[in-house]
Amino acid sequence: MATNPGRLSGRHRRPPEVSATYREVIAVREFRALWLGQAMSLLGDQLASVALAVLVYNRTQSALATAAVYALTYLPPILGGPLLAGLADRYPRRRVMLFCDLLRALLLATMAVPGMPFAVLCVLVFCVVLLGAPFSAARAALMPEVLEGDRYVVGSAIQNVTNQAVQMLGFAAGGALIAGLGPYRALALDSATFLGSALVIVAGVRRRPSSHSEGDKPSVWAMTRAGARLVFGDRRLRTLVLFAWLCGFYVLPEGIAVPYAERLDDGTLPVPVITGLLMAATPTGTVIGAFLFGRFVTPSGRLRSMGWMAMLTCAPLIACLMRPPLEAVLALWALSGVGGAYQLAANAAFVQCVPPAGRGQAFGLVQSGLLAAQGLGILAGGAIAQQIGPEPVVALAGAAGLAVAVVLTLLWAESRSEIIAKVRATT
Repeated sequence: MATNPGRLSGRHRRPPEVSATYREVIAVREFRALWLGQAMSLLGDQLASVALAVLVYNRTQSALATAAVYALTYLPPILGGPLLAGLADRYPRRRVMLFCDLLRALLLATMAVPGMPFAVLCVLVFCVVLLGAPFSAARAALMPEVLEGDRYVVGSAIQNVTNQAVQMLGFAAGGALIAGLGPYRALALDSATFLGSALVIVAGVRRRPSSHSEGDKPSVWAMTRAGARLVFGDRRLRTLVLFAWLCGFYVLPEGIAVPYAERLDDGTLPVPVITGLLMAATPTGTVIGAFLFGRFVTPSGRLRSMGWMAMLTCAPLIACLMRPPLEAVLALWALSGVGGAYQLAANAAFVQCVPPAGRGQAFGLVQSGLLAAQGLGILAGGAIAQQIGPEPVVALAGAAGLAVAVVLTLLWAESRSEIIAKVRATT
């Protein structure tokens, strides 16, 4: 029987893809510092979010007012995010992160003063979230320098799982904790978490120079324009950015969780507890999806399945139109969260296409647009829910998001082969 020498010698076979392990990524000291600091500050933020949502709805009984305050945690990047994100390229990224952590701790400590007027609290919330833009841009740009190749993807998966787990814990336990702590103490706890994050960064992240020399630092406006041209002038990057912004559809249910909980209230559980469970459902699904996606799917397999996973984030929400009971709603929202793991693949592909010197501005633009999309979606959802109820709004968001995901999947098929080749070359 004749044999194929090429098959025996393996000359025409592709080398197997080697995925990084969680153990080797966690062994990186700088990654552990970034990981712990993010988890600490995020936990405090979730407690503060639940406190504000419950406080506003108890005062106003208005889905629109509740969604508007919740949207304050997303909308500031529309005004200042694209400009401030460039600081992550203009100055050393570690310094930018420390400055933002310390300033946010101070603002939150001010918010925690008893008797602070509600309008002042809203302004302070706006400023705190605004400072998140340069921090997130610096952190995102620093990650590929700390972790290379598939380590970056696995590290992103670890952070994604941790972030969603922290959100799940913060939302699920938030209602009960707020009842005992009160909203002002919750804000004081949030301030302490930012101080803790700054200490961890000082101890665990080494100094690096900025990506621009002292004599070659363009203006903030010039960097913003250059970042916009870089991100939106490339067809591949445009598609990946829109994949990231798709979360504006499937995160909308969190913004109207309080009025949704009111509809589901049958006297068995307090409304704040139902609210916390609803807000924790999607992060719970994302924890499961990110772990499985990052651990058991190859780097190229993640990119090939990205479109299908994106569709999964939105499709289950359509079933909320049938007004299912609490248990079914939690399952549907959790399944939506499982699909959200596609963001890991989109993030990895984005890193492959963006030059290191422009990563801060590029990541900042994407993050700002992402938060803006979520904020606008939540605000619109609250306004519509005020008229037709929360269940139809969630279903409409799912249907619209599914349609967008289908279009993006078709666009992604045109450019994914090139990016998959780049990813395979680094594994």
